[in-house]
Amino acid sequence: MHSIDKDYIRNAIRTVPDWPQKGVMFRYITTIFQDAKALRGFLDALIQRYMGRDLKFVAGLDARGFLIGVTIAYGLNLPFVPIRKKGKLPYKTISRSYELEYGQETIEIHIDACKPGDRCIVVDDLIATGGTMLAACDLLKELQAEIVEVAAIVDLPDLGGSKKIRDKGYPVFAICEFEGE
Repeated sequence: MHSIDKDYIRNAIRTVPDWPQKGVMFRYITTIFQDAKALRGFLDALIQRYMGRDLKFVAGLDARGFLIGVTIAYGLNLPFVPIRKKGKLPYKTISRSYELEYGQETIEIHIDACKPGDRCIVVDDLIATGGTMLAACDLLKELQAEIVEVAAIVDLPDLGGSKKIRDKGYPVFAICEFEGE
């Protein structure tokens, strides 16, 4: 199994104080993409974590979850399913609205994105309040997919999202955690 240097990856994440509003410590993961060791480290760890898990596809959330998810899908030789913001998918969709820290959002998935019983993981960059991830899981469950795990680079457990996701019965894996908001 690939050994991951979680501290190295955690330190590669940029923290932007007071953005998008005062009191928030924004965890911006794109700095990981600029650090070859951190990029390879977290991607290799996730790919190896899901090898041999009998998955049928990887689902990723718009937009940073696309970058992570498609790379994991490629590494596992699996298809990738995008879950996008409302109005971005060109074919028939189902949608789910959810609350954000700063408002409401709606995401969609194509109605033919998977088959009943297909096993998958759902990936995004960060779990905060859990709204986006739970909405994605709801969409996949509506299509009768089996969610093996949800995965992210960062979990902000103090915001309660990972607990809400686990309480709904979905296992959660994150490379690292940050306390506070």
